[in-house]
Amino acid sequence: MKNVKIALLGLGNVGRGVWKILNTNKEEIRQRAGYDIEVSKILVRDVNKDRGINVPKGILTTNPDDIFEDDSIQIVVEIMGGIEPAKDYMIKAMEKKKHVVTANKFAIATCAEELFSVVKKEGVMFKYEASVAGGIPIINQINDSLTANKIKEMIGIINGTTNYILTKMHLEGTSFDDALKEAQEKGYAEADPTSDVEGYDVAYKLAILTSLAFETKIDVNQIYREGIRNITSMDIKYAKELGYVIKLLAFVKDIDGNLELRVHPTMIPERHPLANVNDSFNAILVRGNAVGDLMMYGRGAGDLPTGSAVVGDIIAILRNGLSVNPQENRDENVIVRDINDMENTKSRYYIRATVKDVPGVLAEMASILGKNDISVLSVIQKGKGKENVGLVFITHETLEGNINRAIEEMKKSPTVEEIDNIIRVEKIKNQ
Repeated sequence: MKNVKIALLGLGNVGRGVWKILNTNKEEIRQRAGYDIEVSKILVRDVNKDRGINVPKGILTTNPDDIFEDDSIQIVVEIMGGIEPAKDYMIKAMEKKKHVVTANKFAIATCAEELFSVVKKEGVMFKYEASVAGGIPIINQINDSLTANKIKEMIGIINGTTNYILTKMHLEGTSFDDALKEAQEKGYAEADPTSDVEGYDVAYKLAILTSLAFETKIDVNQIYREGIRNITSMDIKYAKELGYVIKLLAFVKDIDGNLELRVHPTMIPERHPLANVNDSFNAILVRGNAVGDLMMYGRGAGDLPTGSAVVGDIIAILRNGLSVNPQENRDENVIVRDINDMENTKSRYYIRATVKDVPGVLAEMASILGKNDISVLSVIQKGKGKENVGLVFITHETLEGNINRAIEEMKKSPTVEEIDNIIRVEKIKNQ
């Protein structure tokens, strides 16, 4: 059996998962890869830190050159996270003719052009399955199994932290703040949860998926983004009453050759395929013109699920005999796609407002919606007899621009105390 030396850049949560998998499943990996895999070096900040796993101190180093200048190391696994120095380290490794595996969504989403130019120049393999949706093999599916399809649409829950928070709010009535605190205690959320709860993490992942599925270059700043901080227990309560579940969803849709890209909280019917994807699980619904609807489901984060994707990429490189993979070095003949303005996107909408309990207020609100070409699907009024009452509308499908104009008009009405929230509503296909 041949031997191959690899190095890890980082030994955090994912790094520990990779180490555990390589040791726990050593014999199976050996048979499937055709190689004995030896972790020769691991780059860390502190060699004396207790990481809860048995790693020989002799392979730990704080000097990245111990990896880059070692010609016996053939694969470098970047699991540090962030853009710098991770991106520069990956480039240095490739310039030393080392194949690279990464789980770094930030670097892939923002620096793909630079990284892939080095891949092509140096004739190395570059794998990044773990950068999106943890253990779900969505990137391999797009690159291999779904290549016979013209993908029309992808909708996904691709952030475990926010899905955990929304699940706790929906199933247990937990407040947003308490659910976030629990997610942090369980290690699902960082001390600074901004990237997750504001939707940045999802936007990076969506940029990666879109660039692959639609063969185009995507600037992550082109993606419309809303997080979940404004989702309250009241919204969860109304969603239940109306037969919906609130999820943070990523959307990419082919609309007559243009792309619609958006990340935002969405009410989905209880019968929707994504409605019962709970806790830290992820799921991605793909619609192809040949395969129809296909949904992939699994753990979207964590040491072992993400580590599984990383080790799978290592095995893929080894099965290729450590030689150049033609697919990785194909010319970047990307298709230029226009991104639709959000004003021109269509959806149903949930509008929750606090209004004065005076005669004609409901008719006034319905009139404002009607003047802006918005028809009402359902309405709920709560708190009759009080000075202020809650009013909730679910609209039929309409343009975002129509909703924005109607909301501005509502805000000017003396009967409207506050527009509390606006959430898009996704219908079941063909509904």
